[in-house]
Parts: sequence; structure tokens; C-alpha cells
Amino acid sequence: MIDRQTVDRILDAANIVDVVSDFVTLKRAGTNLKGLCPFHDDRTPSFMVSPSKNICKCFACGEGGTPVHFIMKHEQLSYPDALRYLAKKYHIEIKEREQTEEEKAEQSERESLFVVNEWANEWFQKQMYDTVDGRAVGLAYFRQRGFRDDLIKKFQLGFCPDKYDAQWQAAKAEGYNEDYVLKTGLCIRNEQGKTYDRFRNRVIFPIHTISGKVVGFGGRVLDSRTKGVSIKYQNSPESSIYSKKRELYGLFFAKKAIVKEDLCYLVEGYTDVMAMHQQGVENVVASSGTALTHEQIRLIHRFTENITVIYDGDAAGIKASQRGIDMLLAEGMTVRLLLLPDGDDPDSFARKHTATEYQEYLKEHQVDFIRFKTDLLLNEAKGDPIKLSRLVNNIVDSLAVIPDEITRTFYIKETSQMLSLEERIITTAVVKVRKKMREEKQREKERPTNERPTPSPEGGEEAGAQPVDIPVPDYQGGDADAEPAIEIGSLPLRGDLEGSLGVPAGRGGSSSFDEKIVQAEVLLVQQLIRHGEKVMCDVEDEETGEPHPLKVAEFISFSLEQDALHMILPIHQRILQEALTHLDDEGFQCTRYFENHSDNDVATLAISLAHDPETLSKVHSKGLTIPPEEERLAELLPHLMTDYKLAIVKKTLSGLRLQIADPAMKVNKERFNLLMQEFLNTSRSLQELSKQCGDRVIS
Repeated sequence: MIDRQTVDRILDAANIVDVVSDFVTLKRAGTNLKGLCPFHDDRTPSFMVSPSKNICKCFACGEGGTPVHFIMKHEQLSYPDALRYLAKKYHIEIKEREQTEEEKAEQSERESLFVVNEWANEWFQKQMYDTVDGRAVGLAYFRQRGFRDDLIKKFQLGFCPDKYDAQWQAAKAEGYNEDYVLKTGLCIRNEQGKTYDRFRNRVIFPIHTISGKVVGFGGRVLDSRTKGVSIKYQNSPESSIYSKKRELYGLFFAKKAIVKEDLCYLVEGYTDVMAMHQQGVENVVASSGTALTHEQIRLIHRFTENITVIYDGDAAGIKASQRGIDMLLAEGMTVRLLLLPDGDDPDSFARKHTATEYQEYLKEHQVDFIRFKTDLLLNEAKGDPIKLSRLVNNIVDSLAVIPDEITRTFYIKETSQMLSLEERIITTAVVKVRKKMREEKQREKERPTNERPTPSPEGGEEAGAQPVDIPVPDYQGGDADAEPAIEIGSLPLRGDLEGSLGVPAGRGGSSSFDEKIVQAEVLLVQQLIRHGEKVMCDVEDEETGEPHPLKVAEFISFSLEQDALHMILPIHQRILQEALTHLDDEGFQCTRYFENHSDNDVATLAISLAHDPETLSKVHSKGLTIPPEEERLAELLPHLMTDYKLAIVKKTLSGLRLQIADPAMKVNKERFNLLMQEFLNTSRSLQELSKQCGDRVIS
């Protein structure tokens, strides 16, 4: 067994471009990459790789999937062995063992903390929009800062009222476990046993994981009340689900733009990110005031190799960030830097310029790290030989960490020209530093295990990691978005789906399934995979009369049971049953679960359906704002279910007509009468379903 947190780390670390590049030469094709398919005799590149979705697909033979499934197919490995392969590639230690009762409890706690944070996120927003103080203080603050309402909604900003324990009392009233509320850091209990809200009288910035789950919050006191306040920002404390060094503010909203632009801007604070979004620059993340970490860099590296660090002109801040630049270089990133005018940060600079001016400034004032660093340090040295010597050594240290030899050689040449030094002098110095680095690394390897530092989360076993049976589908975290960067998959029942659905290819033949029924069923399963765990609407409880949420998977199951139906294709029925089984598991996400399923047929189907975005023609969508699919579930699902039942009823009527027309029926009058009665009942069902379709054409 491989523990669940290790599985999480493997799936998060496995970059599809990185994995596929070990076997396929890839070339950039817009926001994606392409190459010759390794699974068939491919003469022209048909194998597409989507960095934003972290999946691949051959549009000739249909093979592809997540990094795990690519390795399963290419190396002919089982699901757990493919995980082990990737763990070795990314230097992730695996310790396989039985799950203890304590570990089970810790995993349950982790999932519960996510639930509490999700509730808190909604509560903060309701406080800002639905209360007088929230609108007058919290919402007014963001508007005064110049942020548009749509941006405030997008980043899910909120407000915590100026009351001692308003959130604490609300959480208890909602029935949330007090221990979990305290462990998220939302509330604090003092030595006297009194409990109070951590974020009271602050505007709230929720912090999302790369997959959109809320792991923590940042709270800022209002400008009018910062006088005498020593802590302007209050952040969630470290917990089993939140670690500052492993999160980047805004990455969830930026990842698609980062891939599209093949560039990531790095800023310092929450409002800096929002200000750049408002100026049309969405490929931006923030380290939230903390020193840049290896974990954060690797998150960015999943989407691009190019990063531009934006500074606000503060000399102390620039000097303090030098280590971060070296870390970026060591990870193989192409680093550029941009200095804003004195006194400006990305937020204040945005308020002074139009979107066009802002974007032009970003493009025109970026410089590569070596020119930036040399100019900065030369200005400090000002002819002092000792300081100039330190300058050279400082730059040599940065050059030495660059892993790619060609890139390193290029920078050495440029540096020698800028410093008016012979190239061989800098080259010799870099070689010495790199030799010293190798020796230190070797000593680290030879050091006894008990003297080594505790492994970082991405490199080894965390305390309290949770074992889980492998093979298992994974659904903790990850990316469940259906971003249209590449249309991996195709329309239901096109050639690449027919095999996995069990439908005979070549539709003109005698299929055991009716094409329209299967098409309608596929559309239902598509919604199940994309949104199965999401609330479709509230329904009234028959006993209590109280409203309770109805999830997509529950609606599909209930609607089928009403007419004693079940999914026609076994793989569809299996997906529905598994979704229902795990629906109440904390943190369950259908897309994540089925895309990483241990059954390759299920995973392939899930990937194909999850990443096949709906589109409208330019004519029909011109001038219209089309709501996201997730906001139309209450309207969309009943229509799809009605279409599905209509297809079944029509097929049934067609069969009854053939039986009634059979000459043998004239002899067997009893059987004939039964068929006629069934035909009439089915016809009435057709009429009823047709009414539900409204003005849609029924063929």
C-alpha cells in the first residue's frame, strides 16, 4: 500500500510535459505541445500534450491520459507500479505500510478542515454582501481601492464583522466541530478559555490550492484603522492542510493564462495580483509576503519555464530577494526582473495607468536577471575594489546554480562583457563553485540518516501520512477545471469513444444499443464526471419540509430510479455507482477521481468527457454572455434527463410497432391486446416527456 499523501505528492509532481518528453520529442503548438505518437506508426505529429490540463492525447490512435496512465501504457506497468515509477523520477520516497487508527483519524481531520474552510469562505462573503456593515465597510473598502465588483466576486473576497466571536457562534450554530474550527485557525482560544475570531474587523482574501480548494485566509485591517495596528495582515496559521511555503496566491486563477502566455509574473501581495488582473494581466501570482520556496517555484514550473519578478523599488526588499532569484535559476527557470518607479507597487502603479499603458510598461522594462543584478550591484560598489570583488563573487554564485550548461555559458559570456573581465576568469570561478556544490551534495548523501534534516513534503514521507490501498482512484486536490486550452477528447460517440463505451465502430451496422440513447446517456455521464459532487439545487424534505441540497449524482440516480431505469452501458453504470459511493467523502471531486482511476478505460473516458468544452458558434454567441456550465446545472440536467428518457421511450415504441405489425400477432389476440395497451401507455409517456421539453423540436 502507498499512503494517500504520497499519492497526492506523486500526482502533483508529475508534469505531463516532463514525463512525455522522456520518450517523445515535443514542439510548441500554440498553448500546447505536439510530437510523434509513441503508440503507433506516426508519420506526422498527432500526439498532443496539454500543460494546463496535465494530460496528453493522440488524435490518430486515441491513446493518452494523465502522466500515470501514459507511463502505464508506455512502460506496460500496473497502476501502482506506474506510481512507483513516477515517485522514483521525482525523488519521492515511498514507504508502504498499513494504515493505523491514528492515521485514519488524521486523514478524517484533514478532510474535515477543508469542509470548515469552505463554509467559512461562504460565510465571509455573505457577511460582506448581506449585512449593512459588510456593504458599508468591507465592500466599500474594496471599491475605494478601485476594484471592480466582478473582480471582487471572482477572488471570493469577504468581510469579518467587528464582533468578538461572531464567526465562532455561527460555526457552532451550524453544527461544525469546535476542534476543527480552532485547528483551521479561524478562531482562537486564549488562556482564560475564551474563544474569539481571528479575522474580526478585517477584509478577507481566501487562499486557494491549485485545484481551487480553500486552505486558508488572509485578513487585512481597513486603511482607516491601520493607525497603531502593528499587524496589518493576519493569516491563517500552519495546519495539516495549509502551509505557506506550498501555496501561491492567485495560482488557481492564473494557471490557464500562464500556459497561454508561457510566462508568470511574481509579485508580493494579494492586491497586487488583483490589480494586475484588473489591468488585463492574469498570468500573475503572489508569494504573499513570504520568502520564495522551492515548493512554490515547482508549482510555477509546472506551467512555464519563464518568470518575471516585479519589484516595487524598495532597495531592502530587492536585496532580500536575491536568494529567491538563485533558487529560480537552480530550478531551470528563465528569470527576468522588472523594477517599478520609486514608491509604486503593482497595485498603486495600476491605479495611475490605463490597461494599455500598464501592459506596455511590463513588456518594455523587463531585463534578464544578470543585467539587473550587475547594474544593481555595480551601482553599490562605485569603484570600491573590495565591493567589486564581492559583486563578482555574488554573480558567480548565481551563475553556478544554473543547471543547463549552454545557458550558463551564455550568461558567463555576457557577464564578462558587462564587468570588463576575461571570460576565463569567470568560468574558472563558476567551475570552483560548482565543484564545491557537488562535494557538499556528496557529503550530504554520505551523512548518517539520523543526522540528515527532515525530508521536505515533496521529497519524502511526511509525519502522519495516510496509507491507502493501491490501485485506487485519487481525488484529494488536483485540477478539476475544464479549461479549453486543448480539446482533448471528442464529441460523444465519435470514433475514439466507441471502443471504451463498448459500442461497435461503424454506426451503420447492427449495434445492440440505440445510437440516440447512448448519445443521451453519454451527455448525462459527462455532467456526472464534471460536476457529480456539486449541488444542483435545494429540494424540500418530505418529512420536515426543510430544504436540503441535491447533488448532481443524486439527481441522476433518483431520476433513473423513478422510472426503474439504469444506465445502459456497464461502464456508465459503474461510474454512477462509484460516484454515489464516494459522494459524502470529504474533498471528493468526480473529475479528479475518475481521471486518475486505476481502470484505464474509466480514466480514458473521464478525460475525454471532462475536457470536451461546450461551444457556441460566433453567430449565436455574439453579444451574449454565456453563464458557466456549473451555474446552469439546475436547468441543464433536467433537460438532459428528459432527452435520455425520450430516446428510451422512442426506441421502445419503435420495437412495439414492429411486434404489433408482426402477422403472427393476429393469431395471438391476448398478446396483441397486451402489446397495444403497452403501446398506448408508452405513447402517453412520450407525450408527457415532450411537454417537458417545452418548445424544443421533438423528432
